[in-house]
Amino acid sequence: MDVDETGLRARLVAAGVDLVLREGQSAVSLREIARRAGVSHGAPRRYFPTHVDLLSAIAREGFADLTARVEQTMRDVEPDPRTRLTALARTYLDFAAAHRGMFELMFRHDLLDSGRLRLRETSLPLFAVLADLVAQVRRPTDAPAPVLAGALWANLHGIAQLWAWGSLPLATGATDDDALLRATLDAHLGPTPT
Repeated sequence: MDVDETGLRARLVAAGVDLVLREGQSAVSLREIARRAGVSHGAPRRYFPTHVDLLSAIAREGFADLTARVEQTMRDVEPDPRTRLTALARTYLDFAAAHRGMFELMFRHDLLDSGRLRLRETSLPLFAVLADLVAQVRRPTDAPAPVLAGALWANLHGIAQLWAWGSLPLATGATDDDALLRATLDAHLGPTPT
């Protein structure tokens, strides 16, 4: 692929990312991305044979953004594993709230299952960070660290989704998700040591 083709592919993905962030995943179409990138409506097909291929490339950018945010969080927070877990969880929930369309796109089953871009594997380094921190704070009687980390991730993802849908604020009366975050960590890892 020459420089112009690489640049055009990147422009198409960037236009798709912008569209998802501004209007949500349902607004994404090959035609609209082509229009925003200033190319013919058939141009995206040269780089993305299917709609799923394009959506996967856009979602990969979302994972890169979330990864960068988690890495920055890990650099900025004190080395205590429980503090780092709390900060990682906060970063995850904040990303989900601020980038709703991208968050939903990143975890679409049809994209994660798509074999072309191996999108599912893109989330594994983030999970490894979570599992490593869980391993450092888990109690001897707890489930193995990857299992406990999976349960914690599922709980955080559920909070993000249910909060966005308005279900958790309605059911709990909470005005922010901080209490839910603390309760989740306590439920999975035991109370914060004092």
